[in-house]
Amino acid sequence: MATSDQNLSFFDLSSLGDCSKLKIGVVTAEWNHKITSKLKSGALSTLKEAGVAKKNIHHIDVPGSFELIAGARLLASRETLDAVLCIGCVIQGETPHFDVINSAVAHGIAELNVISGIPFVFGVLTTLNETQAKERAGGKHGNKGAEGAFTALKMGLLKRENTPANSIGFKG
Repeated sequence: MATSDQNLSFFDLSSLGDCSKLKIGVVTAEWNHKITSKLKSGALSTLKEAGVAKKNIHHIDVPGSFELIAGARLLASRETLDAVLCIGCVIQGETPHFDVINSAVAHGIAELNVISGIPFVFGVLTTLNETQAKERAGGKHGNKGAEGAFTALKMGLLKRENTPANSIGFKG
């Protein structure tokens, strides 16, 4: 979402319309907690600022980014949600672990979108170093957690507009 030296975390929440009845899930990886806690804070602040009722924001933490997939599925299977934001941070190291985890998480979240009928938002930073992660967790590139929340709101509203009242939900 961000390009070099730009902060895209400024958006017009009022352009969304009424978000008060939306039910949003937020699943946050605890790994790289210094980063993910800031992303989660940005996301929760954005949801509240948009008018989502506190009782309609369901959040859980999971150990790492790989576990976001199962955590998101479990949350969506126990709550009736309009969208789920998956927040994580994977920083490249010296081994191919970075590529394996990023690929698995991206594919897993994409699959949840397809099988569930619920929008699952990919809010996972995939950075080359900690500096890049910090720049995207409230630094010069904004807060990608806030941007993910904005995306979850837009997708949640879209789901509500296009979901018949009698449609079947995700039953994990």
